[in-house]
Amino acid sequence: MSSILSNVLPAPEDPVLSVIFACRDDPCPVKLNLSVGAYQTEEGKPLVLEVVRKAEQQLANDLYCDKGYLPIDGLADFNKFSAKLILGDDSHAVKENRVVTIQCLSGTGSLRVGAEFLAKHHQQRVIFVPNPTWGNHPFIFTLAGLSVEYFRYYDPHTRGLDFEGMLEDLGAAPSGALVVLQACAHNPTGIDPTLEQWEQIRQIVRSKGLLPFFDNAYQGFASGNLDSDAQSVRMFVSDGGECLIAQSFAKNMGLYGERIGALTIVCTSEDVARKVKSQLLLVVRPMYLTPPIHGASIVTTILKNSDMYKDWTIELKGMADRIISMRQQLHEAIQARGTPGDWSHIIKQRGMFSFTGLNEKQVRMMAKEYHIYMTYDGRISMAGVSSKTVPQLADAIHAAVTRIP
Repeated sequence: MSSILSNVLPAPEDPVLSVIFACRDDPCPVKLNLSVGAYQTEEGKPLVLEVVRKAEQQLANDLYCDKGYLPIDGLADFNKFSAKLILGDDSHAVKENRVVTIQCLSGTGSLRVGAEFLAKHHQQRVIFVPNPTWGNHPFIFTLAGLSVEYFRYYDPHTRGLDFEGMLEDLGAAPSGALVVLQACAHNPTGIDPTLEQWEQIRQIVRSKGLLPFFDNAYQGFASGNLDSDAQSVRMFVSDGGECLIAQSFAKNMGLYGERIGALTIVCTSEDVARKVKSQLLLVVRPMYLTPPIHGASIVTTILKNSDMYKDWTIELKGMADRIISMRQQLHEAIQARGTPGDWSHIIKQRGMFSFTGLNEKQVRMMAKEYHIYMTYDGRISMAGVSSKTVPQLADAIHAAVTRIP
């Protein structure tokens, strides 16, 4: 029988998945996978937060909970509390009813819905993303019909922020262009602008008439404080201008597999917000119709209850503090070995990831000889490092740097 699908070509190799598969197939008992962006405990195990277990138990005992379809825009209380979490308790935009929030399929789905909306309703179809940025950003925006361009972000010489290059590129962007900004804990570099730098970015963005689209995947993961990690977004919202925000609860609540997130669009008026929401529903309906209920119910249960919310913030800070501690331990271990170069960027960077500065040859050598796996650009997940594995990682980095230029 002839095949109708015989002309389908194999997909190009995904650089992240290829590392994951290589680690999976490595029989070494002490292999270390630092490529995946998921939090692990000191014992190297996935973590389910105690407050999440408590919320799930509460939902299981509630006989009034059902499994019916949610509205197209999702669970109403989830949307309300998600907007409050990122915009703040006293947001003027919320009080003035010019904020639209809809439940989406985690951060990825929120970005995709926002991209589809912008491709249809925004005249300027160019979207600028940081160089480098999360590997999925270009795919999401390109498939939605937007044209992806890059602005300078990372300086490989200082292993820090190329702030002057960033401002220059944003200043040269065409009026009305879209610009993706990561709210905190930049993926993959772990480099965030200071508040003073954020203010200069805001001024450039507003003076050029650019439309900011925030990717807020790590709120609470950078500093351990939810409000501190939301300051960049709130700075833009407080000036009365428009912006889009994609939220994810995968990292900060450990709800990776629940695919729970939100898209918030801050508008200039209540009338504009009404129109925007009506069009967002038309984007969602043929895409997935309605979002899943379980993850939204977990998040809402935690955000609505003051005691559970407090417990969550304590557990969240515990995760952030452990990552910060791993940065410090790794930096000290590298220093103790006399590894050439300045490694202070390890402790200056924030959040889940660290851009080590290692090149592809060094990365491949570490996988082959030390069974340590990371993406080929040298990004490691600090959340996958433990006190037990710091010496192994520091030894491998020292060997790679001293043996391979």
